[in-house]
Amino acid sequence: MDPKAFTSDRAGRIIRVPGPAGYHAFAPHPLPPELQWTPPLVSALSHADRALAELSALARSLPAPHLLIRPFIRQEAVLSSRIEGTRASLSDLYAYEAATPALFEMPDDVREVHNYVTALEHGLERIRALPLSLRLLREIHGKLLEGVRGEHRTRGEFRRSQNWVGPPGSTPSNAPFVPPPPSEMDASLGAFEKWLHSESDLPPLVRIALAHYQFEAIHPFLDGNGRVGRLLIIFLMCLWDLLSEPVLYLSAYFEARHQDYYDHLLAISQRGAWEEWVAFFLEGVAAQALDARARARRLLDLREDHRRRVQSGRTAARLLQAVDLLFARPVITIPTLVSALHLNFPPAQRYVDQLCALGILREVTGKARNRVYVAEEILRAVQEPLAGQALQGADESSPEGAKP
Repeated sequence: MDPKAFTSDRAGRIIRVPGPAGYHAFAPHPLPPELQWTPPLVSALSHADRALAELSALARSLPAPHLLIRPFIRQEAVLSSRIEGTRASLSDLYAYEAATPALFEMPDDVREVHNYVTALEHGLERIRALPLSLRLLREIHGKLLEGVRGEHRTRGEFRRSQNWVGPPGSTPSNAPFVPPPPSEMDASLGAFEKWLHSESDLPPLVRIALAHYQFEAIHPFLDGNGRVGRLLIIFLMCLWDLLSEPVLYLSAYFEARHQDYYDHLLAISQRGAWEEWVAFFLEGVAAQALDARARARRLLDLREDHRRRVQSGRTAARLLQAVDLLFARPVITIPTLVSALHLNFPPAQRYVDQLCALGILREVTGKARNRVYVAEEILRAVQEPLAGQALQGADESSPEGAKP
């Protein structure tokens, strides 16, 4: 790491790490920094607060919250993992969860995305009763890396050796960023946890923006820091009552502008550019809150359309339940339906046949047995860009080890 690139000590200090291959590292100052409340920053906060409040109100009014929460959690898992280089799709994830991996050529990355879902749901459940702590972050990390790449890099434990952030083949001497060595990291983590639990006059959204940077600057794990840092955003929004339901995720925004995302984080360390990062973060909150509202309405409209179509004739109540199940599990098998709705096989098959006849489901294997059915309209509602949407996903993503 080149200490000359760090022209301000506003966010932290440069440390010379001695040894045969001595190098420099960055140790962040404890939060919070002294922010300059410029008019653009105040405006960005106002827009984000308003958009988030409207989304939270909509989430409270949902007749069936799982219609929004479950699909959005999975789309967040796909996009957050994609930032780190995975190539699994939302359809891949749903097929994996439908226990049909033998029927598809599954990318190795699907398990990583599934682990993200597991870690997210575990954390949301835990913060209902426990404070957000370093212990919980270690638990989340353990869930995230179970059985996947990075599993043997002290999964569920903070690092005990130096790491760095840079392109493949880089070293602490030439990497763009080197987080604090373990001797300094422990103190930084302690101060970070204390700040999370302290009273503050800062707006909660601003605190979350600061927390995300601080976690990434400390970089306490050997692998998975980016994903844990983005999970931290979700946990804090729910813990600090900014959302009635966990329906807002920033990974779509970060993935679409991934180089800006990395550049802003690095600029805080190098130049103390706190205000630029907070404004960028708040713009993302506003954009994704609007996106989530639009998708929620799209899903609710689609649910009403599907229910109306199946109610055109004499309808079994279980068929309506099957329609609702598709919004939580848009890739299903007959055994999935049997298990979820406690049905026998013949009525489950009959319901699926009816939904296929109505165009709500489509069989995708072309086989006589072990068939898989997809609710394509629901998948499109969750993952396709909205009409007039400004943000578009990047075609390529940088792996964690290659980001600045």
